[in-house]
Amino acid sequence: MPPAPEPEGLTRRAVLYGGAVTAGLMIAIDFPWGAARAAPASNPEPVATGPRFNAYIHIAPDDRITFTLPAVEMGQGVYTSQAQCIADELDVALDKVIAAHAPPDQANYGNPIFVVQATGGSTTTMAWSGPLRKAGATARAMLVAAAAARWQVDTASLTTENGVIAHAPSGRSLRYGEVANAAASLKPPTEVTLKDPSRFRLIGKPVHRIDTPDKAIGKTVYGIDVMLPGMRFATLRSSPVLGGKVAKVDQAPAFAVPGVRQVVVLDDLVAVVADNSWAAMQGLNALAIDWAPGANAELDQAQLWSGLEKASNGQGAVAKKEGDALAKLKRGTVFEESYELPYLAHAPMEMTNCTVHVQGGACEVWTGTQVPGFAQTGAAKALGIAPEKVTVNNHLIGGGFGRRLEVDGVIKAVRIAAHVDGPVKVIWSREEDIRQQLYRPLYHERLKARVEDGRITAWHHRVTGGSVMAHWLPPAFKDGIDSDAVDGAAEVPYAVGDRLVEYIRHESAVPVQFLRGVGPNGTIFAMECFIDLIASKTGTDPLAFRRRLLEKNPRALGALNLAAEKAGWGTAPPASPFGARRGRGIALMNAFGSYLAAIADVAVADQGDVRVTRLVIAADAGKIVNPDIFEAQIQGGATFGLSAVLFGKITFAGGRVEQGNFNDYRVLRIDEMPAIEVHIVPSNENSGGIGEPGTVVTQPAVANAVFAATGVQLKRMPIDRALIAKGA
Repeated sequence: MPPAPEPEGLTRRAVLYGGAVTAGLMIAIDFPWGAARAAPASNPEPVATGPRFNAYIHIAPDDRITFTLPAVEMGQGVYTSQAQCIADELDVALDKVIAAHAPPDQANYGNPIFVVQATGGSTTTMAWSGPLRKAGATARAMLVAAAAARWQVDTASLTTENGVIAHAPSGRSLRYGEVANAAASLKPPTEVTLKDPSRFRLIGKPVHRIDTPDKAIGKTVYGIDVMLPGMRFATLRSSPVLGGKVAKVDQAPAFAVPGVRQVVVLDDLVAVVADNSWAAMQGLNALAIDWAPGANAELDQAQLWSGLEKASNGQGAVAKKEGDALAKLKRGTVFEESYELPYLAHAPMEMTNCTVHVQGGACEVWTGTQVPGFAQTGAAKALGIAPEKVTVNNHLIGGGFGRRLEVDGVIKAVRIAAHVDGPVKVIWSREEDIRQQLYRPLYHERLKARVEDGRITAWHHRVTGGSVMAHWLPPAFKDGIDSDAVDGAAEVPYAVGDRLVEYIRHESAVPVQFLRGVGPNGTIFAMECFIDLIASKTGTDPLAFRRRLLEKNPRALGALNLAAEKAGWGTAPPASPFGARRGRGIALMNAFGSYLAAIADVAVADQGDVRVTRLVIAADAGKIVNPDIFEAQIQGGATFGLSAVLFGKITFAGGRVEQGNFNDYRVLRIDEMPAIEVHIVPSNENSGGIGEPGTVVTQPAVANAVFAATGVQLKRMPIDRALIAKGA
């Protein structure tokens, strides 16, 4: 996604236009706090405050400031970083700010980049830092104006510090809470001046996360923690074969389990409702369910791969065309290769869950979702009621990674709850969570390049795979192009001469959705592995080859050079007890408005096991709100990427997902974790995203390190140990 434009004015019109969004977003919009129903992380109850200054800020007479956060907190630290933006401009201490989730409200809290209300794509800082700074500055200006009116002095003679307005000539002062009512009645200014960076007290500082203390003592309430009076617990099972239906259910064994109260049988799933979750799970396991598998009973992974590869031979929709690459690629020294990436599951720590109470023609939902507006409309549609009849209480999410950008879990829970008298918490088992979801698409990436005098002069990149945008945000799927699938390919950091980028949409029976790193997971992985292949075949150092292609891209070159310096490129990787074959790999990415370079050291055992021993990442993501959170996001993203490149794959046999838990859907374990070094490139450019880039850039760096260690370039992920075992 492109970076959000810099803030300019304070109009409502801008939020309705997806191209340019203003910083004082919705500043003049007034709706009662009672409509919000958001809550701070430490308290599941709505917080009533004093005057409302805009769509984001409420100030109470006791000086408490409730900050409504448009983005959802799911571990990425936005409660803290975005609160820093408001608190700094408002001139208050961070501990005076209570962060609360936004309610379903597309108009007030629609993401300026997506337009819809959504948290994803590493867009929170890009989308919201400017508007929230402007909102804080506007509220401060209104408070100052109210104090000036009370004292009959010029606003220029007043100063603010830590929530106090002072008039130095007379020695008078007022707390924000004392003038909040008067200030809220004023007309907001159309223009405000933001702080000069030299005056920042919070922005750019490594402030401790405000949600950590409650998490450390177990006080934080996630969706899975919700407890309501009279609540029942349920778990469910859907057809193990894609698209299958329920044929017959013998309910008697379930009712033999103490605590089981009800069995809900729908056309595509069966749920057991009980006094507690253990009884529900045991009751479900006791059920005898016959399934009608349907049309996908013979689907297997070989068919999925072959169908994708066959589709990739077609002609794609043109996503980018510069010059005549195809003509140039008919002559000279031409290189060609294809790379394939598997389906991946999200497997967050907190499994899919949703608590629902359906009564009196209305519905109330408690969950953690990245798209509260979608959750509201999805629940309403499932029940056949108006969206305003659905209340969504959003909670912190125990890991999203894109999984909660879909609301299939909410819809299933609502369908079950419609048959239950009273509130019911529906919890997926780990196996159900992995086997019954939408997956990162299967991707085929075909690249061809012409090389002359050590430089690329023609480039063709064809992306083939399922489209997430086509169902999630149809306006973004235009002229046959999935803008996410070609992200990272349509705009590249390198000088590659004439260029053609194509996209072929290929759908299978497997449903697909976003996963951390989204489209660049495939496009940048393929491009960086292909760059290494060309360097190897031309006898060129991979770093030197990249530098030659980046002479006109100083930001990309800066990140690459810093990573190379810190990693000691040109020296041998240190000896490792994990394997005698050692390699060092490099990768570069430009996506999400950020530039990252990664260098990985690996050791490869004789039997083909790969151990990543060190990972060095240099990042230029423009202006940074909180360096500590920034570094943590790169480390977390890199860990996610390591799991993907080393182990991650979802495969099918007989129409069923073959994996079900962490024994066969492996994630990186603590004793496999390498040292990760993060180095920040100082920058005054617009802020870029950082939640996903670490995931993207890590995977090709590791694959290229394995190539350097073994001389074998693997074309299909994850790493296949059999292909790099000694003597293979």
